[in-house]
Amino acid sequence: MRRAELKHLSVLMATVFIDMIGFLMVLPLLPFYAERLGADAVVVTLLIAAFAFAQLIASPLWGRFSDRLGRRPMIISGLLLSGAAFVLFALASSLIGGGGEGGQPLFGFEHAGLWLLFASRVIQGVGGGTTSVVHAYVSDVIPHGERAKALGWMSAATSAGVTLGPALGSFSAHWGEAAPGFVAAALCLANAVFAWALLPEPERDRSEDGEGRPQEPLFSAVGRVLADPGREIHLLIFVYAFGMMAFMAMNSVVALFLERDFGATDETIGWFYVYVGALSFVMRAAILGPIVSWIGEVKTLRVGAVSLAAGLVAIPFTGNLGLALPWNVVVLALAAALVPIGTALLFPSTTSQISGRALRHETGQTLGVQQAFGGVSRVVGPVWAGFAFRDLGVPTPFWIGAGIMVGVFLIALRVHPLGIEGRRTATEQLGVEEEGV
Repeated sequence: MRRAELKHLSVLMATVFIDMIGFLMVLPLLPFYAERLGADAVVVTLLIAAFAFAQLIASPLWGRFSDRLGRRPMIISGLLLSGAAFVLFALASSLIGGGGEGGQPLFGFEHAGLWLLFASRVIQGVGGGTTSVVHAYVSDVIPHGERAKALGWMSAATSAGVTLGPALGSFSAHWGEAAPGFVAAALCLANAVFAWALLPEPERDRSEDGEGRPQEPLFSAVGRVLADPGREIHLLIFVYAFGMMAFMAMNSVVALFLERDFGATDETIGWFYVYVGALSFVMRAAILGPIVSWIGEVKTLRVGAVSLAAGLVAIPFTGNLGLALPWNVVVLALAAALVPIGTALLFPSTTSQISGRALRHETGQTLGVQQAFGGVSRVVGPVWAGFAFRDLGVPTPFWIGAGIMVGVFLIALRVHPLGIEGRRTATEQLGVEEEGV
């Protein structure tokens, strides 16, 4: 990569790193705080799905607006919304009863803490819809051959935030339940100022695709994926969506699983996220790039699907082996490692392949559509996982997710590597469509 490309990427990586610190300061605490405010397993997973639902609605719009108004202002706006969401999380946390159980009423309203948590998750989901904008930014400044590696580095930055965020959240919780939310909000505000000062607007080459060509309506773009699911770019969107569904189903109940089978609490759950985040960081920063160079993006995402499926199968068994400390934790760590390995190989490679097949003037919208399908998965996965966990047994969400990943692998077998020319121009893309390829 050229020096200018690395400069753009390094500033963007710092932005998402700080953003993810704030996100992971509060996420591991959410199930425990929600339970203290009167929630059961289904309500906990609905809280997680609320974020995804808002992200689902907002993500395509963020991508479309970024194509028209620029990537930089959309990223900064998302950071400010996330900061407001963390303030609401802090206010909800402050309503936890003095004895640690049962939420205090607010202005005479019962369960006000849960409603504030839902509001926080919705606003944070709207701010989190800028994921597609971040991916489009990378696509703008990084050439195709380096894009999967760059997306891996971006993911590594988020993974570093995943590693640091839970520890910072647990540390700040010593000042009270509301402290992590306020600290995360302060980080978001500082991050928005940092992005405003140092993050430049990327230059986009629109000459090949005819500046001024109208984009198709947003819902038409989504409908086109459903109407023609066999096109490779659409298959890749489904790979991303179903893979995200399986991952989010697991992610929504893993804290409850660890609480039940390993005695995890809000003071110890952060260490699990630190471990997973550290593994994910190493994978995306140091290992993903060489693997992609060795076997290519398509084979990399296939291997990722297999690894994630294996992890989902193995994790539930770790709670029933009857091993004493520390061996039960060691076995859990080995099984859980397959999940960050799988996601590190699967998602960056899939996004790179999608951006490589998108028309230049519709990159933001195409990645927004990808995030829209992923948003549906982020909503649906936690919801059915919560019911399965409560009504069908603790292992059920994990094993259903593993079955979904087998389907993802089979879909990925129908995807062929993208040519060395990278993304097609609009004329070439239309010609391919007319030939029915």
